[in-house]
Amino acid sequence: MKLIGLLVVAGAILAAQPPAGGARRGPMGPEPLVVNSTEGFESIFDGTMKGWDGDSDFWRAEGGSLVGESTKEKPLKQNTFLIWRGGEPADFELKLDFKMNSTNSGFQYRSTALPEVGKWVLKGYQADFDFENRYTGLLYEERGRGFLAARGQVATIEDGKRARIIGNLKSNEDLRGAIVINGWNTVHVIARGNVMLHIFNGQLVSAFVDDDTKNRAMKGLLGLQLHVGPPMKIEFRNIYLKKL
Repeated sequence: MKLIGLLVVAGAILAAQPPAGGARRGPMGPEPLVVNSTEGFESIFDGTMKGWDGDSDFWRAEGGSLVGESTKEKPLKQNTFLIWRGGEPADFELKLDFKMNSTNSGFQYRSTALPEVGKWVLKGYQADFDFENRYTGLLYEERGRGFLAARGQVATIEDGKRARIIGNLKSNEDLRGAIVINGWNTVHVIARGNVMLHIFNGQLVSAFVDDDTKNRAMKGLLGLQLHVGPPMKIEFRNIYLKKL
């Protein structure tokens, strides 16, 4: 791994991870951790579908949320995405809340469209969510290199090699307890250079340094996933973006 990658990820992890007691010490004493702070961020969801592009058979704006839903009568044949058409962010931070009632979903970033596969199909990095809470928080590359950093891992990958663990965060079981099942969760994704951090409900759950220069992406589309499989419903609200 390149030295600069190590330095950047170490600094970002330390900045994101509060010390014991849930506070970071400032010049005047401990500063409280504010999970839902959006200072310096811009809202990219105004309560409507404006700026978002997806299959209207499965996506809608309702009650202050973007809602993706499949049913027994209207099943999905493949994963489909609601794509933000406001740009292709490179370095950014994004915060959103999600709630789901079944199967699997995720937040897609630095992604590319695959029109040859389907109109609303994306390939790229994903902060994964699953209802059974076995994988929520890991970094997965949709239609790409697959699992890159599991929950509780700091991982990296180099040209021509497989991803490998270079450090550990809290245990998978400890981090499992940070996720709310069938309730609202706050997600904070940071992508800076070749370093990516996934923070759920104020807890750093996975970190990744992508030194695979042939396959990594340094910018791309943002999207919300509705997953193939049994009927499901997922809701997203409070979506805020800060370009770095």
